[in-house]
Amino acid sequence: MKYYIIIPAYNEEAFMAITLQSLAEQTVLPAKAVVVNDNSTDKTAEIVKEFAKKYPWIKLVNKSSDAVHLPGSKVIQAFNAGYETIDEDYDVIVKLDADLILPDNYFETILNTFKNNPKAGIVGGFAYIEQNGKWILENLTDKDHIRGAFKAYRKECFLQMDKLRVAMGWDTVDELLAKFYGWEVITIDNLKVKHLKPTGANYDKAARYKQGAAFYTLGYGFLITAIASAKLAIRKGKPSLFADYINGYFKAKREKKTMLVTKEQAKFIRKYRWAKMKKKVFN
Repeated sequence: MKYYIIIPAYNEEAFMAITLQSLAEQTVLPAKAVVVNDNSTDKTAEIVKEFAKKYPWIKLVNKSSDAVHLPGSKVIQAFNAGYETIDEDYDVIVKLDADLILPDNYFETILNTFKNNPKAGIVGGFAYIEQNGKWILENLTDKDHIRGAFKAYRKECFLQMDKLRVAMGWDTVDELLAKFYGWEVITIDNLKVKHLKPTGANYDKAARYKQGAAFYTLGYGFLITAIASAKLAIRKGKPSLFADYINGYFKAKREKKTMLVTKEQAKFIRKYRWAKMKKKVFN
């Protein structure tokens, strides 16, 4: 199977070389790895150029955009700029962050999972962050969810769900839509990815409300949003975020924000989320 990687990157000079070296050491190399330099003001582009001299499958694409780091929209706009430069002669497309260390068998394992399970739509490992000299699980989500930092999609699944949404919540709606279309989302316990910059490190205060808005545009409805908001705020160790998320939800509702899903998909998503919650309570 052939896989392509797209890496959106904004001011990642501290980690870019580590990430690209990690790719170069994979037991199965990517056919293409496109790094989208998203208006960086540091040496990100220079680092990528140096790697591209050594590895012909690495390509640099320069993109201009605002410097404000809003979760979701900016990164997927950069991803799309990279996607426009590739052909569709791939079996698997990967969205990767620029601050990761992957185990050297990461993509070999991912590809084997796709090969062995024709219903596998999205596959990934788990993110680990460094705390007090130890690498621990970055426990912001359930274990059946793949972090947005390293998403691998089967081409048929990726195209069926109409690629990625340019909005916060893109890395949740993708999995929900994959399930809506009958694909499986598979997480692999023994694929431990070192996440060098914890999730949300660059988000400003305005981004807090975006999470609640994302719950609205996913079609969750208020009850599921309230439960999801409480859970996320507790996991982040900041209970006060709950109010921000709820305010964001109602703000999006008042403004009638564009939904990321159709009514039929939203109905499926609510049914799926309720079933998942009930399973946790009664099991």
